[in-house]
Amino acid sequence: QVRLVESGGGLVQAGGSLGLSCAASGGTFRTYAMGWFRQAPGKDREFVAAISRSGGNTYYADSVKGRFTISGDNAKNTVYLQMNSLKPEDTALYYCALCNERLWPQLRGQGTQVTVSP
Repeated sequence: QVRLVESGGGLVQAGGSLGLSCAASGGTFRTYAMGWFRQAPGKDREFVAAISRSGGNTYYADSVKGRFTISGDNAKNTVYLQMNSLKPEDTALYYCALCNERLWPQLRGQGTQVTVSP
């Protein structure tokens, strides 16, 4: 059974940087993309970024364009999210997911908390 495990969250001041990683393990899988989503308390889930497995196409939410960078290593079944110029509104539980062609999450990890202080 495939599992996704995130790491790298934490507390950072506004303007700072954090890097997240997500490793998939436990079996073979086919997916269009691996992506990152986030959810803050009382808010809906929000798409953050995704990267296609085949061609390296990247997708970003407008709210993070220019600040976040997604990358992947297919050999390691790992996806990364580098977050720069963090803002308090970036505070959320971040989780990675295997995504279909519509970038909808099909399987997700438990998540890692990112907290950005003013």
